[in-house]
Amino acid sequence: MATGAPWRRRPSRALWKRAREVADSVTLPEPFDAEAFVAGLARQRGRPIELMPVRAPEGAPCGLLMSTERADYILYPADTTALHRRHILLHEVGHLLCGHAGTVGGADGVAIDAAGRQLMPNLSPELVRRVLGRTTYTEVEEREAELVASLLAQRVVRPAEPREPATDVPDGVRRFDSLFGGRARRRTP
Repeated sequence: MATGAPWRRRPSRALWKRAREVADSVTLPEPFDAEAFVAGLARQRGRPIELMPVRAPEGAPCGLLMSTERADYILYPADTTALHRRHILLHEVGHLLCGHAGTVGGADGVAIDAAGRQLMPNLSPELVRRVLGRTTYTEVEEREAELVASLLAQRVVRPAEPREPATDVPDGVRRFDSLFGGRARRRTP
């Protein structure tokens, strides 16, 4: 097993397999549109999903998934690039698709109150504490959501028809492409 930062560890075959299965189950709109994608996912799940752009202070999480009895909310920074916003959205959707529920009481109450005031000033502190207190994920869940997000992001930009790499493409590039490519992209008309 590799040592060092958790995100540098090589994902296991089982984690890759699960992430690919989850990503393969998703239908992406053509061309990709975040609102259309989330609306379709909400219909499929039978549960509302609301996208909430926020001004994230420095040091705040890039994105946040909050699930309440009424709906799932995906908070994302309004002041970042479109590419970064899309990746954050896909990461949080990855948590939803994988069925990650988070752990109870894993978050620091002071951090929750500060994040709540900054990111969700219109919600009661009690609701924020209750929701954010169960939205900390295990390392494996974070890695799985990140893999799903990366696979979906790659499929968003993949051409409609798979193409073979040129004959002069090095084997390393072919192997890298095989990690993310190789599967037909499901599209909505």
